[in-house]
Amino acid sequence: RCSHRSSRHAVRDRSEQRLMPSPTVLIPTAAGLLLLACAYQLWNRRNRAYHSSESVAAAYDAWTDDQLLESLWGEHVHLGHYGSPPQPRDFRQAKADFVHELVRWSGFDQLPPGSRVLDVGCGIGGSARILSRDYGLDVLGISISPAQVNRATHLTPDTLPCRFAVMDALNLQLEDQSFDAVWTVEAGPHMPDKQRFADELLRVLKPGGRLAVADWNRRDPVDGALDRRERWVMHQLLTQWAHPEFASIRGFRQNLENSPHHRGTISTDDWTEATLPSWNESIFEGIRRPNAILRLGPKAVLQGLRETPTLLLMRWAFARGMMQFGVFKTDHSNTELG
Repeated sequence: RCSHRSSRHAVRDRSEQRLMPSPTVLIPTAAGLLLLACAYQLWNRRNRAYHSSESVAAAYDAWTDDQLLESLWGEHVHLGHYGSPPQPRDFRQAKADFVHELVRWSGFDQLPPGSRVLDVGCGIGGSARILSRDYGLDVLGISISPAQVNRATHLTPDTLPCRFAVMDALNLQLEDQSFDAVWTVEAGPHMPDKQRFADELLRVLKPGGRLAVADWNRRDPVDGALDRRERWVMHQLLTQWAHPEFASIRGFRQNLENSPHHRGTISTDDWTEATLPSWNESIFEGIRRPNAILRLGPKAVLQGLRETPTLLLMRWAFARGMMQFGVFKTDHSNTELG
């Protein structure tokens, strides 16, 4: 009997040992959970709520100076275009493809070489360089962030007709009707006064000029109010990335049409499907290219983790229809450039 009991105890002990995770599993798992917990606390407590244009400038100065976005995403700090229906595509190539798709859709490819173009919210100049290099356009890119303007200038060859300046999009220090085309990508959410933003874009545009706008937009209230969960998500999307408010596609189209500088017809489209993969791909890029983060040090690792929840919430919001990716253009089918 004693031998039988001993045998049963030995079998049970071995079974318990097999069920217990080994230290080689426990230690990395615990470390990973600790990192995620720290990142969540940082994300939850140290948001980037909009207070003024200075808070937007400070956020983009920080994102530029820490080099994390540029190391991971390259020269384009905007979403990519993956086709409709979306197809697998290189992450950085999808961003360049987005620029070419918007050029074709908005008619910028019909502009004569040398046409003057204003890029409002130019980032570090990725779109401006494509417009200048590939389409022969004379581009002025503006940003509220001095760090972005300095970086854009550094990255741009002297041979390109492409320059950059620090300027507030709601108070453009530019003459009326001084540009053949105006381009702006994902800048609108940072604007507290959407009507003034629309007015300034159209004020500097020549009669018959081309307008191309691409933005993150909220679902229009006419199409359904936000429920309790969506309101919490919306609060995070606004406060984490210095956004005072999102316009709806319908709402910003009305802003453009109501502007005293409006001419021609405003056309819109919804590119949510084509751009949706960008959110998850932004996270996967860090997994595919870990050295891009690790070489910047522990602070960059924590910063990358800090941005992950907002990226996931953005993906959820766009997939749900709470957010939409709107594009806007002027249609001057019966007019010519002035």
